[in-house]
Amino acid sequence: MNAVQLQELVEQISIDFFGWPFKHKALFNPRLRTTGGRYLLGSHNIEINPKQFEHFGIDALIGIIKHELCHYHLHLQKKGYRHIDKDFQDLLLKVEGSKYCSAIPGLRRASKVLHIYKCMSCGTAFNRKRKIDTAKYVCGKCKGRIRMHETLKKS
Repeated sequence: MNAVQLQELVEQISIDFFGWPFKHKALFNPRLRTTGGRYLLGSHNIEINPKQFEHFGIDALIGIIKHELCHYHLHLQKKGYRHIDKDFQDLLLKVEGSKYCSAIPGLRRASKVLHIYKCMSCGTAFNRKRKIDTAKYVCGKCKGRIRMHETLKKS
């Protein structure tokens, strides 16, 4: 699906399910990683994650578009457009839009390093994916000083 087809699909869904026209731009944004799409409050444009369409097909794409159009139309009508607002929840249910999108398989990368810290007083071990400043933190059990014990590299 290209950008023109996406724009036409969003405009058609807007008329069919909401009864209002979509007068702004709908774009694919390949930089989106953890979300299916987003509605931009400033420009009123909608950005869609193309990977959602590639992995899950047209039905998932339509659900995401309906979700973003709920934000769009409610915001323009000065109604509750946020996820926690009753207006948003009611409209999303009415148009049968997606509440969540599916996670794209293999997108999250596992940490390849494990840092092990030990308390110098009680010997408690702490495993961390990221390095920590040992001058800043103390043991949660005994408040003793902690130090780097070893770093393991996962294969």
